[in-house]
Amino acid sequence: MLKAKTRWMVQSSDETLIGTLIDNLSITPLVASLLVNRGIHSVEEAREFLEIEKQSFHDPFLLKDMDKAVHRIKTAIEQNEHILVYGDYDADGVSSTTVLLTALRTLGANVDFYIPNRFTEGYGPNEAAFRHAHEKGFSLIITVDTGIAAVHEAQVAKELGVDLIITDHHEPGPILPEAIAIIHPKQPGCTYPFKELAGVGVAFKLSHALLGDVPTDLLEVAAIGTIADLVALHDENRLIAKKGINQLKTTKRIGLKALLKIANVKMDEINEDTIGFALGPRINAVGRLQSADPAVDLLLSEDEEEAAAIAEEIDSLNKERQKLVSTMTEEAIEEVETRFPIEDHPVLVIAREGWNPGVVGIVASRLVDRFYRPTIVLSIDREKGIAKGSARSIVGFDLFENLSTCRDILPHFGGHPMAAGMTLNLDDVDLLRERLVEKAQNILTENDFIPVTKVDVSCNLEDISVNSIEEMQLLSPFGMNNPKPVIQIENVTLANVRKIGAEQNHLKLVFSQEDCQLDCVGFGMGYIHDELSPSVTLSAIGELSINEWNNLRKPQIMLQDIKVDEWQLFDFRGTRNVDKLVSSVASIDKSIIVTFQEKTHDYVKSIGFEQKAMFLKTKQDAINLSVQNKHVILMDIPSSLDSFDALFSEGKPARIYSVFQQDSDHFFSTIPTREHFKWYYGFLLKKGSFKLQEQGEQLAAHKGWTKETIEFMSQVFFELEFVTIENGVISTNSSTRKRDLTESKTYAQKQMRIELEKTLLYTSYMQLKQWFEERFPLDAPVGV
Repeated sequence: MLKAKTRWMVQSSDETLIGTLIDNLSITPLVASLLVNRGIHSVEEAREFLEIEKQSFHDPFLLKDMDKAVHRIKTAIEQNEHILVYGDYDADGVSSTTVLLTALRTLGANVDFYIPNRFTEGYGPNEAAFRHAHEKGFSLIITVDTGIAAVHEAQVAKELGVDLIITDHHEPGPILPEAIAIIHPKQPGCTYPFKELAGVGVAFKLSHALLGDVPTDLLEVAAIGTIADLVALHDENRLIAKKGINQLKTTKRIGLKALLKIANVKMDEINEDTIGFALGPRINAVGRLQSADPAVDLLLSEDEEEAAAIAEEIDSLNKERQKLVSTMTEEAIEEVETRFPIEDHPVLVIAREGWNPGVVGIVASRLVDRFYRPTIVLSIDREKGIAKGSARSIVGFDLFENLSTCRDILPHFGGHPMAAGMTLNLDDVDLLRERLVEKAQNILTENDFIPVTKVDVSCNLEDISVNSIEEMQLLSPFGMNNPKPVIQIENVTLANVRKIGAEQNHLKLVFSQEDCQLDCVGFGMGYIHDELSPSVTLSAIGELSINEWNNLRKPQIMLQDIKVDEWQLFDFRGTRNVDKLVSSVASIDKSIIVTFQEKTHDYVKSIGFEQKAMFLKTKQDAINLSVQNKHVILMDIPSSLDSFDALFSEGKPARIYSVFQQDSDHFFSTIPTREHFKWYYGFLLKKGSFKLQEQGEQLAAHKGWTKETIEFMSQVFFELEFVTIENGVISTNSSTRKRDLTESKTYAQKQMRIELEKTLLYTSYMQLKQWFEERFPLDAPVGV
């Protein structure tokens, strides 16, 4: 057995529809299955998905209030009013600000931007910023990626005589701000056909409406915010991402080229991962540690020296951010383990003074990865008496919905079902924790706390080829609601397994199934090497890729998880480092160490595993010991087969580690033949009596036997009542009846012991495994 780390949720497939897609689109079964499992219901839908770049953008004026917003902005441009674009400090906010600024400047607007400081102002519009804008002469403020919750700030703007246009995509609250126009696809009364735009997507639509045509030169920036903000990559978001990534490969934007260069990204290798793991984190790092203005300056820069300097500064901030996250994560884990154990806290609310509020969202994500609980991480500011932080959730717990019930103690709050940000009074932190813990206890089940991996499709090795993997790229760019395909491979055996890497912490496998093989790499999974037995049949999930080496291209799977449903035998017969083996296996919760000999039991106790050691002195001891689903280390050999049969009579272990240590080897010791017994008995009849201690060695030397052989035959004769033994003198009985040697207990035990040793010590691995399986009860379940 090898338990999977997560629950594998394999999607069911409509085989009829898959066949239809294969026939009509000439695609591989693998890609057809993936399309169906992404919600494709027809050939036309599949064609639109695969050929997304041929689709058109929706009419921006389908967004509610778009006409009002465009009219007011164009009036402001005509009258040379001072316009302020008010953004947010994350990658979506930075790209939203850049997109709208570029569009307005193209139209000749007198425009500037403002992004609040995360540390001194917090998230979203604030009264002080609006008043400052009014003092500077701004008569029109346009928010991007923020503002839908700014009810008070909108009232302030109205009182100041400053017109406000809000563009946002965060979940609208029960009360909307009062503004000249609100452009938000999810607001009540908006009939826009696509509701999942990122903040930059909404800004892009406003730019489209203002310019009168799709601003294709802004697609690369729009793609950054769309992918980095983890919105659903389908429909218009997919179109933005696809076209934007293609444009990014040949970008003329000096700032982006500088950032790509410092991130060591090759232009021809740019894809969604470039944004997700290279550009997005670096842009985000700026606003997490200081003012986000340099990130906007970089994207707008037209000077190579300036761009290179800003890119270097941003990269340095990102490295600082990484160190900060690592330290804070360690502190947060300690906080959970010492003060808020997960057994009692289905929701984690962790707060500490001195934590950087700019990276609490990342730390929350790390805690979710480790503990798989909805998590809120808060930075405490005692001087202001507030706690500011971010939340991340798990499947089954809607953060926005549950936090919405706590609005009375959350004066500043916004977000999505899986993520949120908030500020609250320090005195209310404990109350927030209590409320959310109570809600989670009523909502979440024990099963909800096991991480879920959604598996797109289960396939055989014969379905995987370089061609099918290349065709899978038609589904890119991958992201939210269109993740990189996770493939399940079932019932494969191992053609090869080994640890790789300088520290031997990675895993290289070769899966085999019928006549097909597939290479597999598991980074950071080297420990699994010791948990796979030679003949194991296993299942695995992972992402397919193409390995290119010396102009040879081969398919491979990057391992994410692996499981073994059958019991496993690990053969350690003859191992010299028994202490190390016992230590490594005995540390597992479900492990037990079985001994049949007292000397072996004493040894196990001497190396510190007395609590794990089970000494089976009798058959009843074996019957009483449950091995069902356990990891059983068999340290030595029982004196009889009955003990083994009794041990496995009620259940099947998950694993058996066969060690079978012993001092003497019965199999290779001489067992007398019947001719030996016949001669020795005749000898005793002639002698009448014989002193075993004094004359036994002489007789053994004369016959070429061992002294133990003489003693063994003498004991057999004694048990058969052929002789008497008194004070070391053996004498024949005057009256005996004919009896078979096997009637002697000593003889029978010797024969049985030899046969048992032969089976347990000198058979092949497969023979030993088969022998164990014959001991197990029929249809015995194997758990984990």
